Amino acid sequence: MLRLIRKWLTAGVSEEGQWTESKIGTPQGAVVSPLLANVYLHYAFDLWVKAWRKKVARGEMIVLRYADDAVLGFEHRTEAERFLQELGARLAKFGLELHPEKTRLIEFGRFALSNRRERGKGKPETFDFLGFTPICGTAGNGKSFIVRRKTAAKKMRAKFQSLKEELRQRMHEPLRSTGEWLQTVVRGYYQYHAVPGNIQTLSAFRQRITRLWRHVICRRSQNGPPSWERLGRLFARWLPQPHVLHPYPHDRFDAMIQGRSRMR
Repeated sequence: MLRLIRKWLTAGVSEEGQWTESKIGTPQGAVVSPLLANVYLHYAFDLWVKAWRKKVARGEMIVLRYADDAVLGFEHRTEAERFLQELGARLAKFGLELHPEKTRLIEFGRFALSNRRERGKGKPETFDFLGFTPICGTAGNGKSFIVRRKTAAKKMRAKFQSLKEELRQRMHEPLRSTGEWLQTVVRGYYQYHAVPGNIQTLSAFRQRITRLWRHVICRRSQNGPPSWERLGRLFARWLPQPHVLHPYPHDRFDAMIQGRSRMR
């Protein structure tokens, strides 16, 4: 592994046929980058956060990190402000810095909506993490707090744009061939994004794809656009309807011990 890491770090970067030497850090998008980021941040971030939570935090504190993206939650705002200040100093010791546009301190959680309402403010702010936008919401009874997750708008626009370009290139291929490709792409998209509370967003995404595919089909036809009845059968065959594929987190992480007791 060390031998491969050395080769990756000195392999350089090739862009549009031009090779450039890598003199510092890891190449953007390189296979080794996530691996080294996790190793580096384990010492620069994880171990330090664990010690900070044990020695400094007085309220609840949660940490979720994936590669170089992280979300942290604090029960007390004063501790969140202190941690943010000390985190910047900690990372600077390792030659790292927080992204100025992506690092924010927001009010979020079970009491955020009621607290902001008392102060005459609007809904709690949101953030994007791993392709989703978590939103403070309530369950069906309107009382129980729940975190709803929607596909991040930026990620959805990027996905739709890539599908748009690919469909243009496939304009003159047989409809069956294009349908098989689209079915695979859409199902793969659902496998990640079909979480509870996100089906309406995925339905809108599917609807946009049907309109786009219809536009491409009409452009290649010289005998006028196909009827909606025919297109409806085509879309129903190749574009699956979204449905929930992942349980709620409290169900997914529920563990049975010896068939009786539960641990959450």
